[in-house]
Amino acid sequence: PKQQKKLPTVLTIQEINLILSKFKLSNNDIRDKTIVSVLYSCGIRVSELINLSLTNIFLNEDVIKIFGKGNKERIVPIGNIAKNDIVTYINDIRPFYARKSNTQGILFLSNRGSILSRKTIWNIIKNISKKAGIRKNISPHTFRHSFATHLLEGGAGLRVVQELLGHSNISTTQIYTHLDLNFLKEIHKQFHPRG
Repeated sequence: PKQQKKLPTVLTIQEINLILSKFKLSNNDIRDKTIVSVLYSCGIRVSELINLSLTNIFLNEDVIKIFGKGNKERIVPIGNIAKNDIVTYINDIRPFYARKSNTQGILFLSNRGSILSRKTIWNIIKNISKKAGIRKNISPHTFRHSFATHLLEGGAGLRVVQELLGHSNISTTQIYTHLDLNFLKEIHKQFHPRG
């Protein structure tokens, strides 16, 4: 028998705003806020985030280039808030970290000026979620799930979300259609002639 897949944890828009509001104005907090902002705005994986380079950011076009699983390239739009966070980080904070070592053009740097680890990103998320008082089991991937869910709730098509997430198979993306049955019922009522 097929094992039933566990539905992923998703944050509400209010919870995401609460998390982002808990960052202070220190160098680490500005960097960390930018990380969370990009994770949610672009729906990227942690491995994609930590490998982002400055040459993958196209601020004039409001997009970033991602190299996903199997080194597949995709272009993902970036929202204005995340874009502003990136600009602030690149101009004001990144030079502080970059002076410590050869950064190889990596966007997000550790305190030593090197590439961030997945564990560091995990700890950033755990610490800020705790500060925000959110009791859900949150990981960096939770922001990817939230990104997809909020797009679908906002009316984006499944194929569009599939492209943005970099899923090769639509069945991987379909898990997000099961997340909010009430929302789906409302859409059905609104758009189906016999709803």
